[in-house]
Amino acid sequence: MAMKCMDDRELITAYLDGNDKAFEVLLMRHKDKMYRFIYLKLRDKMLAEDVFQETFVKIINTLKLGTYNEEGKFLPWAMRIAHNLVIDHFRKSSKVRMISESSSMKDDFNIFSTLSQEDKNIQEVMSYEELEKQMVGLVDHLPATQRDILKMRIYNDMSFKDIAEAEDISINTALGRMRYALINMRKLIEKHQLVTDI
Repeated sequence: MAMKCMDDRELITAYLDGNDKAFEVLLMRHKDKMYRFIYLKLRDKMLAEDVFQETFVKIINTLKLGTYNEEGKFLPWAMRIAHNLVIDHFRKSSKVRMISESSSMKDDFNIFSTLSQEDKNIQEVMSYEELEKQMVGLVDHLPATQRDILKMRIYNDMSFKDIAEAEDISINTALGRMRYALINMRKLIEKHQLVTDI
């Protein structure tokens, strides 16, 4: 049977049996959809290419370890890996900003405003860095749908139109999730008694 006629499961089996060409066919079949998915979330061509390559390295490693579950479909599984790597990128991003009370209904608002470290003494800088870490930690306590939108909006400056397209939801849904994310963040800040006006 020609490899192009094989389904994903058959290609994976062939690859695990030592046929590297089978994985190449699998990659060519899904690469455009996967790259577009990653690019829509990151909006940076070089970064998207890096995450795309990292995704397939992780896919290969998982397949070789024998931990791939054949019951699931290959593409949704691969997309989940890509999605997790995108979120990891957001988490590691140095572009952490502080919460402000700006209007969340305007598309050009900044819910986080970058704090300058100029003219701060060492104690203030340490306090600022500690606060940043705590804020990033709080974001991870949000429900996944709110957390993902908040990270795309804060760390990547994505418009709500782009977020809606990347998440395959309406702009109103994206705005609604952002609104609830902000409400929940404010509750978490109060609960943990963080000082946000350094």
